[in-house]
Amino acid sequence: MNRFFHIFTLLAATLISSTVLAVESIDLWFAPEWKARADDAKTITETLSSKSGLQIRPRIANSYPQILDHFSSGAPALVYVGSFVQAVIRARNLGVGLVQAANGKEYYSGVLVYPKGGDPSTILRSSPEKIAYAVGASSGESSAKAATDGHAGIATKNHAATCGAVKAGKASAGMVKNWWWAGNGSKFPELAMYEIPGISEARNPDNVLTASKGVSAEIMAKVIAAAKASKEVFGADEMVEFDPTTLDFSLSLMKRGRIDPLAYSW
Repeated sequence: MNRFFHIFTLLAATLISSTVLAVESIDLWFAPEWKARADDAKTITETLSSKSGLQIRPRIANSYPQILDHFSSGAPALVYVGSFVQAVIRARNLGVGLVQAANGKEYYSGVLVYPKGGDPSTILRSSPEKIAYAVGASSGESSAKAATDGHAGIATKNHAATCGAVKAGKASAGMVKNWWWAGNGSKFPELAMYEIPGISEARNPDNVLTASKGVSAEIMAKVIAAAKASKEVFGADEMVEFDPTTLDFSLSLMKRGRIDPLAYSW
């Protein structure tokens, strides 16, 4: 009888241990462009794992829909992305924002780039369909469509391609991220930059760590604490708890640009 009880106890302990391990193993998703920063993604997940006691694995997505599909499945997951995807997640009620990397550039805007000598207001008014933008970016697609009542029609893969389209005359103008332009504008001396009133406001939150609805409150708390103690690997001055209302502006750009976050697909 004692032997049977001992075996039963061992089996129960094994099952409980396996369940805990399954619950505490979680994927942290990164955007497709992180393929060029795979080592950074690995460092972030290893550090969070070490400081949280969880098994956190890096997953660099092949596409943004892959991230949203995983979040929609109800499985526990984390994602570290900017405002466009965060706005979609919030609109679909798929997750909870946990922390944001504060580095002085944690909020950004979309600014208009256009050929020097041109009139940006006239360009927006006369040829809205020829405005270029990076797909799936608040500073690109959302800002461009908000500025043109949904008519901006030249989609590109990134901000450099947007500027290239304007430079080549394929687009009349384009919307790019303000911080991107600050660091790369000198590469396009033919272009000038214009801040569109009501649109070019640095109010889109960047670099936010979010948990899916499948993550328990206990695990969320562990991730938040670990992230706050790991600011260096995020390149942040501080990791601050995320305020979901900061996505209101990003969602308002979508609404003005006739982008439906519930139906949007890349």
